[in-house]
Amino acid sequence: MAFPAIGEPAPSFSLLNQDGETVQLSDYRGQIVALYFYPKAMTPGCTTQACGLRDSRAELKRRGVVVLGVSPDPPARLKKFADKEGLNFTLLSDPDHRLAERYGVWGSKKFMGRIFDGIRRTTFIIDKSGNLVQVMDKVHTRTHHGDLLEWISGHLN
Repeated sequence: MAFPAIGEPAPSFSLLNQDGETVQLSDYRGQIVALYFYPKAMTPGCTTQACGLRDSRAELKRRGVVVLGVSPDPPARLKKFADKEGLNFTLLSDPDHRLAERYGVWGSKKFMGRIFDGIRRTTFIIDKSGNLVQVMDKVHTRTHHGDLLEWISGHLN
C-alpha cells in the first residue's frame, strides 16, 4: 500500500477522539497538522513518542502546528492514555484501521520474530490548505518530536 501523494489533498476523516467527540481533518484548515499514526496506546514506544510531543507542544503551537495522534484503540483507552500521561493534544480512534489504510500505514510488520498486521509508525505533515507536504516514515520514538520540529522549521516557517 502506498502513501498519499505529496502536494495532493490529505485524505479526509471523521473519527472519535479520546472524549468521544467527532473530529474531522477539515476542522484544522488554516493550521499545520502533524497527523501521526502509532500502534497502541500505553505501550513503551508509543508512550515515549507521545510524551515527547506533549513536552514540545508550546514550540509546536508557536509554529502553528496541531498534533493529532491516530491508533486503533477505542476512545476509552485513548482517554486513559491521555489522562495517565498528561497528553495535551488530540488522540483519534481508528478501530477498523480504515484511515490507516487510506494513508498507507496499515499492513504487515515484524516484531520480536512475529509477523502480523498493524500500524507502521508514520507521521504526515499537512499544510494550512489541507495538502500533504511531508511523510516521515522513519520515525524514532525518542526523537520524533525534535525531528518534526526540525522539518517544520526548515520547510514551513
